[in-house]
Amino acid sequence: MDEYLVPTRYGQDEFVEKKSRFIGRIWPVETEEEALQRIQEMKKQHYDATHNCWAYIIRDGAVRFSDDGEPGGTAGMPMLQVLQREELFNVVCVVTRYFGGILLGTGGLVRAYTKGAKIAVDAAGKSRKRIWTVLYVPCPYPFYERVRLETEAFGGMVRQAEFGAEVELELLFPEKQAKPFLDRLTDLTAGTVEGMEIGQEYRAFPETKAE
Repeated sequence: MDEYLVPTRYGQDEFVEKKSRFIGRIWPVETEEEALQRIQEMKKQHYDATHNCWAYIIRDGAVRFSDDGEPGGTAGMPMLQVLQREELFNVVCVVTRYFGGILLGTGGLVRAYTKGAKIAVDAAGKSRKRIWTVLYVPCPYPFYERVRLETEAFGGMVRQAEFGAEVELELLFPEKQAKPFLDRLTDLTAGTVEGMEIGQEYRAFPETKAE
């Protein structure tokens, strides 16, 4: 299964440009029907807005956008290009505009709708969906902090830690990083700490600096 980026959560932000109010929103979606539902919700919620422009990308599915009455190529396409540059899939973005009485011109509109999409992406955050390997690692207390740091260094995360006679860790790693981590663990602790693979999951987690 391939890995790809999706929005982490619903994201919203807004700004004012020459008295026009722009509200950018992004949602993670699984289907085109869900994307269209979000768009309709915004049209109903902001029925009094001048424009509700939108764009969405469904992985292995539809890629669509709309200027919703703005001059052709000034809204939906710039928004779509933001989503593509951010390498997002299964995403829908709506930028709502309340006209403030001052014309922005073609270039101004492109910049405004680009900004509206980008601030929504930033508010939502990005997660990478891929295969994660689940490891079980029983760890003596003296090694716990080092194992935790090595987990981060290999792009993994601690999903669960139970503190008993020793620390029992459940760790998640990108599929290709699991074996190198286990090899490093053996070398680092001279075989004192060993882990085992207990499963795999195909899911999304927020991007981190360790990755």
